[in-house]
Amino acid sequence: MSPAGKRAVLIGGAVAIVAIVVAAVVILTGGSPAPEAAAQPSDSAAAAAGPVAPDPTSAAQLYLKDFAGNQTDDAGLLTDDPHAAAPALRDAWYTLKPHDVQAKVDKVDPVAAGAAKTTASYTLTWDLGPGHVWSYSGAFDVVKAGVDWRVHWTPAVLYPKLQAGQRLVISTAAADQPAVVDREGKALVMTGPGGVNVVPGSKFPLLASALTAEVTSSASDAFAVQRVDSSGKVLETVFGKVDTGQPPVKSTLSTAVQGAAQFAVDTYKGKAVIVAIQPSTGGLLAVAQNAAAGTSPTALNGLYAPGSTFKIATATAALEAGVVTKDSQVACPLTARIGTRTISNEGFDLGTTTVHRAFAKSCNTTFGQLASQLPPDALEKAASQYGLNADFDIPGLTTEMGKVVAASGGDEQVEDGIGQGTVQVSPFGEALMAATVAAGKAVTPKLWQGSDGTETTVNDGYRAPSASVLASLRTMMREVVTGGTATGLARSGTVYGKTGTAQFGSGAEAHGWFVGYRGDVAFSVFLEDSNDSGPAVTLGAKFLSEVK
Repeated sequence: MSPAGKRAVLIGGAVAIVAIVVAAVVILTGGSPAPEAAAQPSDSAAAAAGPVAPDPTSAAQLYLKDFAGNQTDDAGLLTDDPHAAAPALRDAWYTLKPHDVQAKVDKVDPVAAGAAKTTASYTLTWDLGPGHVWSYSGAFDVVKAGVDWRVHWTPAVLYPKLQAGQRLVISTAAADQPAVVDREGKALVMTGPGGVNVVPGSKFPLLASALTAEVTSSASDAFAVQRVDSSGKVLETVFGKVDTGQPPVKSTLSTAVQGAAQFAVDTYKGKAVIVAIQPSTGGLLAVAQNAAAGTSPTALNGLYAPGSTFKIATATAALEAGVVTKDSQVACPLTARIGTRTISNEGFDLGTTTVHRAFAKSCNTTFGQLASQLPPDALEKAASQYGLNADFDIPGLTTEMGKVVAASGGDEQVEDGIGQGTVQVSPFGEALMAATVAAGKAVTPKLWQGSDGTETTVNDGYRAPSASVLASLRTMMREVVTGGTATGLARSGTVYGKTGTAQFGSGAEAHGWFVGYRGDVAFSVFLEDSNDSGPAVTLGAKFLSEVK
């Protein structure tokens, strides 16, 4: 063969080899690779390249079988839109991470004569982990695509309510929810993915630790399947729950009363405290302390001389001992020598007056004299009848009511009788004393409602004075407001109370008190180093003006 002939043979062989390679490409790919700008193949072409499904039942069964087996690409090829179906099915498996999926065809409607479409119904069951089995029913259309049948793809094929741009996601963290609420159901503490947190802007700074101590973070078993939009916004929880299912702990606190108390103390430049209790239940309504008073819970357990507010106990002891009645005639001179002590009033002399008027005007000389006529333990017993020596365990709180013991001698008893000797009370104890007068019985203070381990434990309880003694006390406490030392509260409704000025240190300085009640709100106002009870009365009026 000539060289030219050899070249012709070689060229022909090369052409043949190229032809074989091209043929191989056609066989493997179903056609020449299309440039990116080329149009997508038609539905019939795609169907021809996919699995064989000669009837609607086969198409539905094969699709569900492949999807349940995590063969998402194969399942996509059994739809009429593989390019949209496969990624969506793949995302569902990746996001929900099922342990297993079970799928079955429930029914395929017969194909009407000449029709290229029918409907198949199914049941899909997802095993998403222990205790989380999600099952639902749905339906999709099955359409004729060339010689085969295909599932007509929409997002609703995956889940009936799913729409374009939406997907299914798992939520395993509980959403923020109220963990502690006030008596009206307003949230005070929230619990959620970020842990336990006091609601921003809460007006209970002294009680923050007590409120959060009764709460634990949301249970980790919160689990839900949710339908979300393209931005991740939750549209619906389709399975499970996004909270712990635990009801919030209900406190006795009142956001409204606390707000009124906090507003009042915050307007005062010195150290100011207000404590409020509901007499009918013993529920703590408010504990307010301004910045000047610091962060130590003075309101709950600070002990101070009560001054003339202690005349409530002294009057009680005198009435119970039969020394006087509220209408008895008594002397109220400017000064009086009682034992070795000289007792003075604050610049006034009532001469001979009644017990109730001496109480309303806060006559030290009268009550010093009454105290001197009583047995040594009389004031201790009277104070105990108002809870001032009681001891309570209130979950989350450390409280002190007071400390009143029998006088060691006559002089000390005279001083105790006007709240200046060794007697000590806390603002909380003073509020409890007022609540006892209002309720007519012993009051057990509490912070929580319910019987889930948050009840107050009474270590040392008390018994209130008799109804007749309390009736006299109420008359006298009302006169304090209508014509005595607390007339600044005369326009604040039907208020009952007692003022007090308690000297401390060298005696050149004094604390100011007001203790009383209106309706079902008993309260105490304590102003450290105010030198007079007048500002306490003013603050009490400001407080009550905001309490509805």
